[in-house]
Amino acid sequence: MKVSKFGGSSLADGHQLQRVFNIVNADSNRKIIVVSAPGKRFTDDIKVTDLLIKYAEATINDQNTETIISDIKQRYHDIAYHFGLPQESLTDIDQQIDHLAKKHYRSFDYLFAAFAAHGEYLNAQLIAKVFTYLGLPARFIDPKQIGLLVDDNARSATFNTQSYETIAKLDLSTSERLIIPGFFGYTNNGDMATFSRGGSDITGAIMARALSADLYENFTDVSAIYAVNPNIITHPAAIHQMTYDEMRELSYAGFAVFHDEAIIPAIQGGIRINIKNTNDPDAPGTFIVPPTEVQETRPVTGIANSNRFAALYLHRYLLNKEVGFTLRILEILKRHNISYEHMPSGIDDLTIIFDKTNLSQDKVDAMLADIAADIRPDTLKWLPSYGIIMIVGEGMRNRIGALTEIVTPLKENGISLQMVNQGASEISIMLGIQPDLADSAVKAIYNNIFKIE
Repeated sequence: MKVSKFGGSSLADGHQLQRVFNIVNADSNRKIIVVSAPGKRFTDDIKVTDLLIKYAEATINDQNTETIISDIKQRYHDIAYHFGLPQESLTDIDQQIDHLAKKHYRSFDYLFAAFAAHGEYLNAQLIAKVFTYLGLPARFIDPKQIGLLVDDNARSATFNTQSYETIAKLDLSTSERLIIPGFFGYTNNGDMATFSRGGSDITGAIMARALSADLYENFTDVSAIYAVNPNIITHPAAIHQMTYDEMRELSYAGFAVFHDEAIIPAIQGGIRINIKNTNDPDAPGTFIVPPTEVQETRPVTGIANSNRFAALYLHRYLLNKEVGFTLRILEILKRHNISYEHMPSGIDDLTIIFDKTNLSQDKVDAMLADIAADIRPDTLKWLPSYGIIMIVGEGMRNRIGALTEIVTPLKENGISLQMVNQGASEISIMLGIQPDLADSAVKAIYNNIFKIE
């Protein structure tokens, strides 16, 4: 049995949904279908989820929502009309869109979560109708009815692993395809709460693990995961196989093809993942598998970079001699509910790297004020934009000269680094760099490792 997840670009309009139907219809093993909300149909288009967020904002601010509601309904209607579904089959979807603004929510965060989750929630209902209408029996499954529970973090929820036992009871003996909306679950209070953006991948992985799927297929709009961002390198090498840990490291550092948190259920269940292209379903794609299944061909599997980070640099003489120094820093972060990503250090200095998408300026100012007052560093600098490059590969483990192959091309191109940090697993090396130099650095490293072999 396969769990097949389709992303927003695969479901953007009727033409794309027809491709999805053909893929599902071609393989009876594709039993569980996890779907995203309709994505962009063209470059300047707006995703349905973003329309729903606008709807939420207008509702909170007591603004007129008629145009936004009409735009949201039209996206679903256009898909239905492509297949000739009768108008009355959309009545319940229209009513749910209208009803969103009339419900009571525990907080604005839960309101936002419920509105955003309805992109997937309504699309799953529509797709079940379309498949059935086309002669492939399908049934919509509400995550509530299978007990897909999450914690109370309304807009960045964490899955309750006790739900695996409940989900596993889902009856798969029926000939129907089961259509499940991704991206959200329910709290114990019955409220919708969403995973972080791109969280439909997480739903797919949860279903695959709970149901012990033979394969988790993740359909997107690329025929493989590439060793580097194609916007930086033209026609980069495709990755045919990679390990769970390699994918998690690369997803975290900028590979947007697969959500980094979605790897965890797959690892725990030993589920193989296949990234495939909805527009080219016969292409083999990229398999994400346990380390024992991968034959290494290069020292480096992929290079990712992201500028979504910020950094705090702190210098104080003899900080390495002060017992509890790091603990005092961490207590300040906890006080302000701030998580950090990395903390490389020297004998007299410390750099703390943050995901700036999780920070507000007020939080940053308060944190810096407390560190200045409580820690009294000799130097304290806030770097609001900090680039990270992650070089990842199982082949780097115990490889002599791996760091030289990465750093030498940077030296030859006059690119300086702000930080070098190798993880204990030895499969990744992290570089800190000025954001405006990141693309040039990635290009230099890629050309040295992948093109000169």
